[in-house]
Amino acid sequence: MDWDDRFSIDDYLFGKEPAKALLKLENYLVPNGETFVVADGEGRNSVYLASKGYKVTASDSSKVANEKAQELALSRSVKVNYRVEDFFDIDWSEKQYDNVVGICFQFVPPQKINEALLGLRAATKKGGILLIHGYTPDQIELGTGGPKDVSLMYTKKTFTNVFKDDEIIVNEEYRANLSEGVGHNGTSAMIDFVARI
Repeated sequence: MDWDDRFSIDDYLFGKEPAKALLKLENYLVPNGETFVVADGEGRNSVYLASKGYKVTASDSSKVANEKAQELALSRSVKVNYRVEDFFDIDWSEKQYDNVVGICFQFVPPQKINEALLGLRAATKKGGILLIHGYTPDQIELGTGGPKDVSLMYTKKTFTNVFKDDEIIVNEEYRANLSEGVGHNGTSAMIDFVARI
């Protein structure tokens, strides 16, 4: 997928407001903590978190999305440390954060998902929070957002394969009606995962 091309529309592909799931799960985050948002796209989630007092670093591989994210941050008068980098090139051990947030980063092939989740875990401080939100395989038939490849979707087992029971706070599959730009719109099959590391 050419994300620069996908984000090269006049509007914001997933809208300017934060993901509904982030609003629902925000109370689990370490308040005002250093927060890393992975695959942040056009900045809707990082800008929201910065507006709430979190010290936010956000990463995405798309230069086009990064420019739009910076514009959004400027328009909302918040500061975010934006980085353009490939998800698979990030050194997860370089720095640890109070919160690590991943919203719909559904491009990790199944043979690499465990490694990716362990990386996110390594980037989370002891006592910190890892928050992930994405699509389940049922989303394929709904077709209201996300990839068309079922192997890129998450299930509860995606997370229980990697995290211990006593770390997991939320691991829930559900359906929700999303209205998040043209990219996420309509009844959707979702999963929320929150762990305290």
